[in-house]
Amino acid sequence: MERDVPLSQLVAQLTSDESPFALQQDSDGVFAYRNAPISLPQVIETARRDDDACFMVYQQDRWSFQRFYRELDTLSHWMVAQGIKQGSVVAIACRNRPEWAIAFCAAARIGAIPAPLNSFGRKEELQAALEDIQPALLVCDKDRFVRIEGDTSVEGCRIIVVDDKNNNDDLAMAYQTIIEQVDTTVESLPMPDVSSEDSALILFTSGTTSRAKAVVSSQKAVCQSLFNIDFISALSGMSSPEKVKKIMEKGMSPVILSAVPLFHVSGLHAQFLTALRNGTRLVFMHKWDTNAAYELMKTEQVTQFNCAPSMLLQLFREPHPDKQAMIQQLIGLGFGGAGVPESLMEHVFKVMPDQMIGIGFGMTESNGVASAVSGDLFRQHRDSSGVISPIMQVKIVDPIGQELPPNEVGEIWLKGVSVMKEYLGNPQGTAEVLRDGWLASGDLGYRNEDNFLFIVGRLKELINRNGEKVSPQEVESCLQRNSAVKEAAVFGIEDEMTGEAVIAVVSLAQHEHITEAQLKHFVSEHLASYKVPSQIHVLERELPRSPAGKLLRKEIKREFSVKTDAILAAS
Repeated sequence: MERDVPLSQLVAQLTSDESPFALQQDSDGVFAYRNAPISLPQVIETARRDDDACFMVYQQDRWSFQRFYRELDTLSHWMVAQGIKQGSVVAIACRNRPEWAIAFCAAARIGAIPAPLNSFGRKEELQAALEDIQPALLVCDKDRFVRIEGDTSVEGCRIIVVDDKNNNDDLAMAYQTIIEQVDTTVESLPMPDVSSEDSALILFTSGTTSRAKAVVSSQKAVCQSLFNIDFISALSGMSSPEKVKKIMEKGMSPVILSAVPLFHVSGLHAQFLTALRNGTRLVFMHKWDTNAAYELMKTEQVTQFNCAPSMLLQLFREPHPDKQAMIQQLIGLGFGGAGVPESLMEHVFKVMPDQMIGIGFGMTESNGVASAVSGDLFRQHRDSSGVISPIMQVKIVDPIGQELPPNEVGEIWLKGVSVMKEYLGNPQGTAEVLRDGWLASGDLGYRNEDNFLFIVGRLKELINRNGEKVSPQEVESCLQRNSAVKEAAVFGIEDEMTGEAVIAVVSLAQHEHITEAQLKHFVSEHLASYKVPSQIHVLERELPRSPAGKLLRKEIKREFSVKTDAILAAS
């Protein structure tokens, strides 16, 4: 395909009736891919392989497709024997590792609803999530088991611990014990009778309130999202023929380095489930470490890496002897759709001229679908967040909900087949973001005449720290639970290493004294580590307020951003 073929013509060709990406439209005007799978059980079965090719790597362990499906079948049989059935919720809380993937697929395969939790959460956060979703089973690692003190606080919820062979008691059962005790010759179970509208997945999203919301998605929504990833790849390949030719000439088998948490759509949909569907090797990192990342790139011949901008910046700065070779070995590199420093992007394009560099924008509530692009199209529109998906309608609205013309900035609203069903048990929260079928994103941006989407900011006061969203109100609420704190203000400031740093300013109660270190420790006991402020400014004076008594947050941020910049620069 010639590079100068108009984008609209490429999309039309890819979505024509004869194409694998042919579209169909329902009575509400919503488009969907006609040939997409209809359920996660179908996705899992279609991908089934019974060979010794390596599928997953974790630390010193290697998992073939045969082992993956054997243990998946074993665990799914055990789940059914325990009374876990279609519609039951199975929570997962552990690091990225093969057992996470097996638990997810075993639950989905029987028609149950996998519900990955944010594994960074502290006891209160994890138990709040479990309370919201009321799972029949929790699959976790020892760290999370200890963190919740072996108690899900959900009546009848069983626990499997994936990395402790000795954990077999009334509280929990060891994963390995199940695998060894259940007949390993079991065959896969019959396909569950699930419809495209049945619930398939629960993911948690950060909000501007103190409690994460449980996002429920249908089978159709998840599967359409997965098929949309195929469409993005096809569009990017057709528009980047020279790059594709050079990649093919390398003759390397695709290998993905997975450093993004699987409890995010970027880790679950774009990496794990896509790797499963395509038969691609997936290399899990125990935790993010730049030197370890380079070593894995070298030993596993990694070709694809998706990451937060801060992670790539750290990789470029790591003085590893094989850095240049490993960067050039990569075939593809992907980012999230906002917060990528321009200087970093320019450097990436300079040092990786022949690679397929891509970007995408989406939400948990849309299963990651909104816009995406890779290859030459992205290099030609490098300040964009990609091409709007053919299965997602996007409109830009003003503060009263009126649609704006191209190139005018407003809130981004989404409508499409991949949009969530609801926030579980939260009808008010659902109604606030779903308006006549449109999902209000809370992000500010515009679209141009060529159907590219551009992100310029957000309405929500969320802080983006290393790709994890932090609610200022949640951190403020936590700080104010300390008896020494009278009031608190939390905000984010730009930070080269993390994207944004979490900064707090607190006013002490009368006759109270507490140090910054003590407050950080206090927050760390209640909230995940990424929510702990990088800096806490402790004041013995009151925070500034308006005549109406409201905190002057902009004034506080303006004053203490300068002081924080100086502290961070010196650290």
